[in-house]
Amino acid sequence: MSATAPGSWGRYPPSKPRQVLHCRDPRTLILPAEPLSCLPFGNGRSYGDVCLNDGGALLCTRKLDRFIAFDPVMGSLRAEAGVLLSEILALVVPQGWFLPVTPGTRFVTLGGAVANDVHGKNHHVAGSFGGHVRAFELLRSDGEHRLCTPTHHADWFRATVGGLGLTGLIAWVEIQLQRIANPWIVAENRRFANLDEFLALNDDYEARYPYIVSWIDCAAQGRALGRGIYMAGMHAPPGLMKSPPAEPRALTVPFAPPVSLINNLSVRGFNRLYYRLPRPARGLTPYQPFFHPLDKLLEWNRLYGRRGFFQYQCVIPPADAREALREILARVAASGQGSMLAVLKRFGDKTSGGLLSFPRPGVTLALDFPNRGRETLDLLERLDEVTRQADGAVYPAKDARMSGDSFRQYYPRWEAFSRHIDPRFSSSFWRRVMADRTSRETTCAIS
Repeated sequence: MSATAPGSWGRYPPSKPRQVLHCRDPRTLILPAEPLSCLPFGNGRSYGDVCLNDGGALLCTRKLDRFIAFDPVMGSLRAEAGVLLSEILALVVPQGWFLPVTPGTRFVTLGGAVANDVHGKNHHVAGSFGGHVRAFELLRSDGEHRLCTPTHHADWFRATVGGLGLTGLIAWVEIQLQRIANPWIVAENRRFANLDEFLALNDDYEARYPYIVSWIDCAAQGRALGRGIYMAGMHAPPGLMKSPPAEPRALTVPFAPPVSLINNLSVRGFNRLYYRLPRPARGLTPYQPFFHPLDKLLEWNRLYGRRGFFQYQCVIPPADAREALREILARVAASGQGSMLAVLKRFGDKTSGGLLSFPRPGVTLALDFPNRGRETLDLLERLDEVTRQADGAVYPAKDARMSGDSFRQYYPRWEAFSRHIDPRFSSSFWRRVMADRTSRETTCAIS
């Protein structure tokens, strides 16, 4: 995507903002004239349209990249919203600290981590990112600078954490880091034969490890449905006499091919190979490949071709997880639209309190699908049928197509949230999920 027309990581839907403003100092930022709507844009790592504002203005925050304060004794950090998580890790890891929660890529801005209330491999012990935010400054379009903490302007705090950038522009964020002894991870790998075995393993691994995640072969069927690799880890203990790990050299996908390189043939071949690939049962690994394996291949989203791709991430409550996930995986396998990047893990009971936060108790599954147009959209709607019936939810940061009815079922506090939206702010996502409601209200008013 060009610098003048930032896009989302899924490269879909296409979007053309009318204006792109680069924020260098939020206190001198002048918003475009009405009625043009505004939306903060960080590093474009949201997969769908929550970071897009087609026909409106984008307020790009990457130039808000200054560290404000860091206490190396207590582990508190304050930085502007455009600082990347990778930049935070480069500063704090050598001084014995780590992010309390990190998603699957470190190329997310601090403001984006708050706005999407990102989660990581340690949700069962640490919850989501918003649970570790101590304060932030929210700039509203009327010129107000609002300091928000869990206890001061708490309603605005809950609306902004997971609020998709719609409550205003986050200027800076203060978070509490966690202490580590060194930059190494003790990691364990275990192959499991199917979904039932994954669920049986989970209690044991959650009790022993703070970080857990599984890759699954979503092309497998029958008795192998849901087979995969369980990966667990913990920060290595003190006393480890080992040199700091070198930063792995990243490769770059140079361009997007005319058609997706991810197809039924390549998915089945890759998944069979990856499932049977020899790997150590237990060992030491640097933190980078454990937490952010895909960051070794820059611009990997280009592999899906010029039409882009969809990610589908849902969470299913514990009581219905087994049957609902089995049905979802069966529908994916039968469709022939399997995914190489299929991730399965369980969320714990900790919540950030964000009105639109996605993480909640249950099992979450994330899948990537090349964009095949109506064929893919129909499959994703069939997956939504299962998620809705199980009283689950789909992650807005990964979505580009859920219906308004589905969104309002998944996020019943949307009305309370909507009262906190800045009147000058909007997004392609919000207009999409509110469009059918607005149309119905207009029809009722006319009739």
